[in-house]
Amino acid sequence: MEKTEPTFWDHLEELRRVLFRVAISVVALMAAAFCFKETLFSIILAPKNSDFITYRIFTEISRITDIPSISPDDFDITLINTQLASQFLIHMNAALYAGLILGSPYIIYQIFKFILPALYENERRHSLMIISWGYVLFISGVLLNYFIIFPLTFRFLGTYQVSTEVENIITLTSYMDTLIMLSLMMGIVFELPIICWFCAKLGFLSSSFMKKHRRHAIIIILVIAAIITPTSDIITLLMVAIPIYLLYEISICIVNHSCKE
Repeated sequence: MEKTEPTFWDHLEELRRVLFRVAISVVALMAAAFCFKETLFSIILAPKNSDFITYRIFTEISRITDIPSISPDDFDITLINTQLASQFLIHMNAALYAGLILGSPYIIYQIFKFILPALYENERRHSLMIISWGYVLFISGVLLNYFIIFPLTFRFLGTYQVSTEVENIITLTSYMDTLIMLSLMMGIVFELPIICWFCAKLGFLSSSFMKKHRRHAIIIILVIAAIITPTSDIITLLMVAIPIYLLYEISICIVNHSCKE
């Protein structure tokens, strides 16, 4: 008996199953994250403390290199809540984001498994490469933000005063919004090699063009790094700019290779 081709309704039913499995996994992980509130928020709120690992590393580097300016001063910033339901809603949102992050490998697997039958062999190879590296790069950007960019940015902005008569009172909502915004921003910035590869495949970009405008790219990278990290510390600026510049150089190699295929 010949095997019949799946109909549109068969694909729609399979998509429904995929979305159902994804939703169940996210809800289950979200519920688990919600229950472990202390652990969840100990991770989220860790960068606001002066004993965070990033500050300890800078202090150790300062001791080894004998450069006192590198060592961050101790600081104490208390977060407040100004709305009745904010803490509960933030708890729900944080649990949802945690569920999405923890479940993202399974979500990507389910989506790729669904589209796989419709792809040719070379398309499968490229799709798997794009999805895998895109995920790794995005998570790398989020981790860089959590351990480097956000702590140093929060410390600078949280302790900055135009006058001693004006006291900083940071809300929990402001803290969470800044953390999420910077995490998404860095995750997207780290997708630079994937974006360049895609543009090269469409014929919009070439490695020679990227090499020719390398100096312009460096200036743009420094500007982006200065916007992301509004501090007066050149070391913090370079810690953001250097990874982005390395991604630019990697992108040149990727574009050059893709043009030869």
